[in-house]
Amino acid sequence: MQPDPNCKFLYQSENMTESRESFSGSTQESAGIQARYDPCVQFQDVLRRNRQFGNAGVYAVCSAHAQVIDAAIQQSIEDKSILHVESTSSQVNQFGGYSGQTPQQFAHFVTSTAQRAGLPAGRVLLGGDHLGPFPWRSEASDSAMDKACELVRSCVLAGYQKIHLDPSMPCADDEEARLDELTIASRAAVLCEAAEKASRELSSGSTQPVYVIGTEVPAPGGEALGAQGPTVTAADDVHRTLEVFHEAFLQRGLSSAWERVIALVVQPGVDFAADAVFDYDGSKARFLSAALATHDGIVYEGHSTDYQSDGSLAQMVRDHFAILKVGPWLTFAFREAVLALGTIERELLKTSRQHHLSQVREALEAAMLRNPTHWRPYYHGAEEDVRRDLMYGYSDRCRYYWHEPVVQKEMDRLFQNLATSPISPTLISQYLPEEYKAIRTGRLQPVPEQMIQEHIRQVLRVYAAACTQAAV
Repeated sequence: MQPDPNCKFLYQSENMTESRESFSGSTQESAGIQARYDPCVQFQDVLRRNRQFGNAGVYAVCSAHAQVIDAAIQQSIEDKSILHVESTSSQVNQFGGYSGQTPQQFAHFVTSTAQRAGLPAGRVLLGGDHLGPFPWRSEASDSAMDKACELVRSCVLAGYQKIHLDPSMPCADDEEARLDELTIASRAAVLCEAAEKASRELSSGSTQPVYVIGTEVPAPGGEALGAQGPTVTAADDVHRTLEVFHEAFLQRGLSSAWERVIALVVQPGVDFAADAVFDYDGSKARFLSAALATHDGIVYEGHSTDYQSDGSLAQMVRDHFAILKVGPWLTFAFREAVLALGTIERELLKTSRQHHLSQVREALEAAMLRNPTHWRPYYHGAEEDVRRDLMYGYSDRCRYYWHEPVVQKEMDRLFQNLATSPISPTLISQYLPEEYKAIRTGRLQPVPEQMIQEHIRQVLRVYAAACTQAAV
């Protein structure tokens, strides 16, 4: 399948003119073809433009949720942009993760779904988020790192082109509650070596992976935050981190891989908790932006940017947070839409004797209470407060439970019930007002699947605008 010739992110950056002119004849033509068809090359071009002009960025959809992926595909088709999807080490790994998918299965799911929707493979960039020992951190470091290396290897062989190396969490035999920077860098180099070995097993025409590094990395799935929120990374820490990682890579003979380190994860003061959002303050992070001046080819990757305002996200892109990661906000939007449809169902059918009303909310809460693994360490206080946070919190720990069979059964019942008769537009206006506006203009049909997708895409449009209009 041929790539879309109208793709915005073709290989045409002004600062690449010199290197392109150095090509000769068929070499230049071949490189141009590769750039046009390769999402990783397109992606790196955006990062170069961000370094030069600060007016381009890419958002990463960090989710394995099927409806989220569908919405992201449709947004990429509309925007004529690359689709950048990442899976975390907890969501997808060689043992299945909580999504039940291996990297190979996840890669096939995303690429095949995109192609069926009309998005060519040349516009799909797969990435691995927080690839490291996190899922196995209760084991000794040797065992956990062996599994992490196998995960990285599996991702590269599955076609993941962007790898976030994250061994920042202590394992069972680590004496410190927080690892020192040298240990993190050394373990990251071990993971990188596994990725490079896997890359060499691929065909000669395959693009080599690019890497994201860092030590001030928000924990996968979030972490408990104080009332003051996170502390902004100091500029001196940026220089030291890059120096320590560079040395660790060189010690393992990874100088070529170091040239493909594209981004550093730092803490710009952005995060969220169950009921609080810590907003980006450009004045506090201005030294971070300036610190990149002496590090060619490096941008920042912004983690936990969910729930930030339109203006804050655009400012982050201008400040060289060229990669914005979003995940929980997307499944938060999914849950909002599903529960709203559940309320509409009750209004439509509560007196009907022919229909058994769905119990999506109840099934979801019961699944979370049966298996508290994914939320127990994060929610504290009175039972009433915890139950509210479980269902409605910004941390959106519901996202770990939508795949449960009992929840899926109730979702199916919801869709079946709503399909029995047209949904009153006044009910849609009451409970899904933005979707009502889209329906009134003819842009959307009043069917549950489309309304859910539209609700998710309202979030995606915020990121798309921030990444394309940062200069405005």
